[in-house]
Amino acid sequence: MKNLDLLLHHPPSPLQTVEHEVFSERGLQLLVKRDDLLHPHVSGNKWRKLKHNLLEAQRLGLTRLVTFGGAYSNHLVAVAAAGLAFGFDTVGVVSGEPSSRGNTTLSFAKECRMDLVFTSRANMRDKPGPELLQLLGIETADALVLPQGGANCLALPGCRELVEETVAQLGHAPDYFIVPCGTGATLAGMHTGLSGSCQALGVAVLKGGFLQNEVEKLLAACGDKPTSNWKVLDSYHFGGYAKWTPELIGFINDFKEKTGIPLDPIYTGKAFFAAVDLAEKGFFPEGTSIVLVHTGGLQGIAGFNERFGNIVS
Repeated sequence: MKNLDLLLHHPPSPLQTVEHEVFSERGLQLLVKRDDLLHPHVSGNKWRKLKHNLLEAQRLGLTRLVTFGGAYSNHLVAVAAAGLAFGFDTVGVVSGEPSSRGNTTLSFAKECRMDLVFTSRANMRDKPGPELLQLLGIETADALVLPQGGANCLALPGCRELVEETVAQLGHAPDYFIVPCGTGATLAGMHTGLSGSCQALGVAVLKGGFLQNEVEKLLAACGDKPTSNWKVLDSYHFGGYAKWTPELIGFINDFKEKTGIPLDPIYTGKAFFAAVDLAEKGFFPEGTSIVLVHTGGLQGIAGFNERFGNIVS
């Protein structure tokens, strides 16, 4: 196993001041926490969530990482790349048909020497992790098993560090953090680092209105009591996970043209759209400082464009 010192001594991701007319016209300060630049392949919240999991695997003397994801999963890519970088063997249980193995995401995972095991979507949905692994004959005695999306208690400290890092860079806490939410683990971890009047808004990328409860359950399971300085916004999912509209794609391309910051259509595009929409509607008082968390996920753009045409620039 390779030395994991890089996880402990990695430089902070940049905190970038962004000029955007919607915010400047309303006297708002907009900054972007560029976690997409943490690592070329283990980027964004995946780096944050994997950090303490990998350190725990090393402490326990485990040599393999086993996890779950869809055919275009950012999490699978990050685990595969982390395994290659830090000397862990990796296994990815993939929801869907083996015919998808040639897509950009899974091809990269294979290049990182991840063993891919395919199972039905019903199996992934209905069977808990250990039960599914037993069904598939995957041994775990020497493995750290990571849930889909990396949402466990070891994920939270790394996401807390995101908040602490930002406060140190800014010199004070911002008024708001805004972050996309898939499993809710990033928001849960950030919540544990909030102080004073600083608030965190999680933008749900899935429909159903269940993520607020999921974050609360994760916090409770990890021994943290939720406070009132955070909430999940459920109005910006654009139809559900991986759903999109021409309006969203137009926003993503326009934002990149104006700021130079690329966004993906699954996570960050929806969160950044929400921030601009809230500003336009007067949600933030004049003088408010807002930090948008760029959680990475840019590898997903290639797979998205494979499916829908080259519509994201």
